[in-house]
Formats: sequence, structure tokens, C-alpha cells
Amino acid sequence: MNKGLQYALSARIAMATMLVITGVAHFFYTEGMAMMLPDFIPYKMPIVYLTGIIEIIAAIGMLLPKYQNLTGWLVILFFVLILPSNIYSAIQHVNMEAATYEGEGAIYLWYRIPLQLFFIGWVYFSCINQCSISATLDKDSSQ
Repeated sequence: MNKGLQYALSARIAMATMLVITGVAHFFYTEGMAMMLPDFIPYKMPIVYLTGIIEIIAAIGMLLPKYQNLTGWLVILFFVLILPSNIYSAIQHVNMEAATYEGEGAIYLWYRIPLQLFFIGWVYFSCINQCSISATLDKDSSQ
């Protein structure tokens, strides 16, 4: 029954779509995203643009079999590295879309941190450990 389904590929396509959408958002909500970075970080606007480009490139890399493993590890690293920005923006009540300090605050972290962990797991199991998933599903379907 599972033989025709490609779970890892489907998961990579979904994550790549999310990365493209969030990457493009870096060009529409640049000011708000720059507010998510602490004051001691210079060149905030270029960093926001660069991270948007990185997300779009990562989306492409996830879909190229030759690069999906490396891209998976880099995306996980990226997700870990942006978590402090999310914590900082929650503490500062940054509203990314409106570019104000009237955001949700710490409540944002109650779903953002688990969501970030979910994304890390998603990338790991769809890009890095996807061979194990395929082998398990193939084994189950042959029994």
C-alpha cells in the first residue's frame, strides 16, 4: 500500500515551499525582520536580505538529491542560529509584519520554540534520515 508514496520527498517539498514563502517574506517585511536582531548586530537590512536568499537557496537544495543531505544539515544549523533572534524579538514584542514593538511578546515563544524543534525534526527525517524511513516503509509493505 505504501509503495507508491514517497513520504520523505513529500516532506521535502512541503518544507521547501515553506522556506520559499518565508524567504520571499524577507523582502516584504525587511524592516520588521531587522527589528528582530539585537542592537549590537550591524548591517541588519543586508542580513535580512541575505537570510531570505539563503532560505530560497536551501529550498532548492532540499529538492536536489545530490545536495539534500548537506542542505538538511545546513538548514538545521540555520534553524538553531535563528532561534535567539526569535527569543529576542519576543522579549522586545516585535511585530515583524507591522515593524512595531507591539507584538505578542513571550506568548509567541510558547508555540515558536516547539515549532522550531518540529521543523528541525522535519528536516532531519526528510533530508538526512530519509533512507531509514524509506527502508522501514519498504520493509513494512513487503510483509
